[in-house]
Amino acid sequence: MVSKPRKKKCFVCRGRFQPQRMMQPCCSVTCAIEKAKRDKAKQMRKETRKAKQKLKSRGQWLREAQTVFNQWIRLSKPNVCISCGNNFSGGQQAQAGHFYTTAARPDLRFNEDNVWVQCVGCNSYKSGNVEAYRAQLVHLIGQDRLDALEVVGKSDWSIDEIKQIKAKYQAKIKEWKKSEKFYVEIEPPF
Repeated sequence: MVSKPRKKKCFVCRGRFQPQRMMQPCCSVTCAIEKAKRDKAKQMRKETRKAKQKLKSRGQWLREAQTVFNQWIRLSKPNVCISCGNNFSGGQQAQAGHFYTTAARPDLRFNEDNVWVQCVGCNSYKSGNVEAYRAQLVHLIGQDRLDALEVVGKSDWSIDEIKQIKAKYQAKIKEWKKSEKFYVEIEPPF
């Protein structure tokens, strides 16, 4: 004796129905046609998304990777401006400030020793407040690592390398958010 399939919800109209076959997703032919249209549209959106990814320029990939990297810096570094010591507890916008700018030294764009949290005032209006930034860098990372920043490295990343950098920092952000450290504020030694 073969038992009837259980009642289930229609994929399209969400109404309950008694299926005639085990894998029947819809209650009627009309709903089945609608489901086929939705599936086709979903597949086309997926293909369009893939095509757009392939058409992105190196600059677009670089901007996306920079955004993810900057987000990682704001999460992982102390919640205090490296130049002036301003704390970001009052809703003030923290920025990822480069000691050596990306225009002057594109090879240090993704170097974590070169990028620290800065307030808008120091980063934008005081051109990085470099003197105070340098003093704190010597204190935080030491003179040897600061001197290592002066060695010119690779700056002409391929698109695949940029994608890897972006994926690396996305994974770091995801892991950071899972950890208990996510909402802990760390004070640097000023």
